[in-house]
Amino acid sequence: MLTTVATAAVVQPSLGASNTTTNLTLHNLCPYPVWPLVTANAGVPSVPTDADGDTFGRLDGHGEGLATLAFPSGPWSGRVVARTGCAADDYDDAPPYLCATGDAPPVTVAQVSVGGPGGAAAYSVSLVDGFNVAMAVTPHGFAADEGHSGRCPTMGCAVDLAADCPAGARSPRGGCGAGASAAALFKARCPDTRTNATDVEATPQDYVAPHEIKVVFLPRA
Repeated sequence: MLTTVATAAVVQPSLGASNTTTNLTLHNLCPYPVWPLVTANAGVPSVPTDADGDTFGRLDGHGEGLATLAFPSGPWSGRVVARTGCAADDYDDAPPYLCATGDAPPVTVAQVSVGGPGGAAAYSVSLVDGFNVAMAVTPHGFAADEGHSGRCPTMGCAVDLAADCPAGARSPRGGCGAGASAAALFKARCPDTRTNATDVEATPQDYVAPHEIKVVFLPRA
């Protein structure tokens, strides 16, 4: 079933609580809809889903698609991708959507972890699997009276990396695939992303106990 999501707030943060739930918010600023997919890492509880097994369903474009849910309690880590060009599938034994990009590489991946030791959290935008949608990730909601501080930059990139994609890395369905030549382009244009297994962003981060991690799908600049 195709689900249109405008604004769906599942849990609102309580900034005065000492054991506050961390929320995941997705906001689609692209001029087209996206179908986000949130996947927990092995051994970590899954995020809540609807009857079709989807976390958010469809997020409409131009800023109209905005949705929030709570991470499961305890440590959590996983990834967020944006699928594009999806259509409903009428077969019960098939996945709910068939998508042009995002089900397989090339795909932009937001990596998130929360609830670590002392409330540690981390986030990044990975281009290791290529590029399909520009995105940025940033933490929000630090209560001033909780004594938490640190470096909390926005990570990611709004650049249309597909526009300058090397010929051999272009995907026929859209986006730019991974590879040495593409990785060099990605890093030069988007230094605050990760382009291989040992890469780190140019801007450091160090923070604990955010009340919200926000992933924004961006129009290509």
